[in-house]
Amino acid sequence: MSKIKNAFIRIFVILILISGGALAQVVSNQAAPNFTLTDTNGQKHSLSDYKGKFVVLEWFNPDCPFVKKHYNSGNMPKLQKQYTSKGVVWLSVDSSAAGEEGSYPPQGLNKFMAGKGGSPTAVFADADGRVGHLYGAQTTPHMFVIDPKGTLIYQGAIDDTPSAGIEDLKTAKNYVSAALDAAMNNKPVAVSTTKSYGCSVKY
Repeated sequence: MSKIKNAFIRIFVILILISGGALAQVVSNQAAPNFTLTDTNGQKHSLSDYKGKFVVLEWFNPDCPFVKKHYNSGNMPKLQKQYTSKGVVWLSVDSSAAGEEGSYPPQGLNKFMAGKGGSPTAVFADADGRVGHLYGAQTTPHMFVIDPKGTLIYQGAIDDTPSAGIEDLKTAKNYVSAALDAAMNNKPVAVSTTKSYGCSVKY
C-alpha cells in the first residue's frame, strides 16, 4: 500500500511542475529555450525567428520600484536605443498574472513604454507566466542575453548595485552592456551569471 501511495505522491508532484508550479532553471552557455509569444500589437514572435542576431530578454513590471528606477532615470530606454540601433533584438516581457501588481492590458503596456521613452523591439504580456517559468524569471528586472547562435551568454541582474535609488546608477557596473559589448567584439563574456534583484515576478 505504501508503494502505491508513494507513486501517487510522485505523480502529484509531477503534475504541479507541469502546471507551472515551479520555475525552470536555464543554464548559461547552453542553448536558450525557444518560445512563441504575441506582442502588444498583435504580432507573433518566436525566439528562433532571431537566430543570427543578439537578443536581450528583459522582464519588467511597470509598478515595481526597481523597474521605475531604470525607466524614470532613462537608463533602460537608453540601453534599448543603444543596442537596437546596433541590430540587437530587445524583447520586454511582463509576466504579471491578471489581477496582480504590474498586470496591464496590451495598450497599457504600450502607454507605459511610450511614456518612458522606451524602444524595445517588442513588448509582451505573458499573463499565464509560461515564458517566465520557462526561463526561471524571478525578479523585475531580470535580464537574459542570447548570442546569434542561440546560446544564453548572460542571465541575472541588470547591474551590480541592488537598490531602487536612481543615484546609484552613477557607479553601477551594467552586466548587460558588458556582456553585449564583449560578445559583439568576439571577446569572452567575463560574467555569465549573477543573482537578479528587484520585485518578485507576480505569477
